[in-house]
Amino acid sequence: MRKISLILLSAIAVAACVRNTVQTAPSFDEVLSSRRSVRSYDPAKTVSEAEVRELLLAVQDAPSWANREPAKYYVAISSEKRNELLGMIGGNKDRVSEAPVLIVSTFEKGKSGFFGDRQTNEIGDGWGAYDTGLSNAYLVLKARAMGFDTLIMGMRDSEAIRSGFGIPESETVMAVIALGYRAQDPKRPERRPLEEIVKFF
Repeated sequence: MRKISLILLSAIAVAACVRNTVQTAPSFDEVLSSRRSVRSYDPAKTVSEAEVRELLLAVQDAPSWANREPAKYYVAISSEKRNELLGMIGGNKDRVSEAPVLIVSTFEKGKSGFFGDRQTNEIGDGWGAYDTGLSNAYLVLKARAMGFDTLIMGMRDSEAIRSGFGIPESETVMAVIALGYRAQDPKRPERRPLEEIVKFF
């Protein structure tokens, strides 16, 4: 009887240890509330190619015009290419110099907002930018769900990036996105009151 009790106590202890070490996935609300534009990265932590692939597979679930998927991504994960890209992002260079991965987002022109060669409304290729924004939103939220942090940067030398990454003229360079782990917790900025941005009819 004593032996059985010891076995049961051991099993309970093991189960408690497992329960305490297994990390549960964050809820969607937790992902939303903890995502920040991070401008300081932990140099001791890396991101693997396999993790970036998992991230970008999730990005493909983002909605787009007629499912045209205009967004494309160029991943600077090698030290050489990452350092090259750091020289193309202006004042953000120092903020993301320790981020292990930098991702260039582009969109293919003439896809979203078009049926064949016909522009469907006055926004035209603006729909490509819109769809890429949706795709990038999926990227930063999935990254946070995986424990990563990001910064979407608009300051960049698009022609230098185009040349350095072999991006064709048929694509518009949108942003460079830093990916890594925060070095410190940034504060949540104040948000405008809902009444200033929403009207109900």
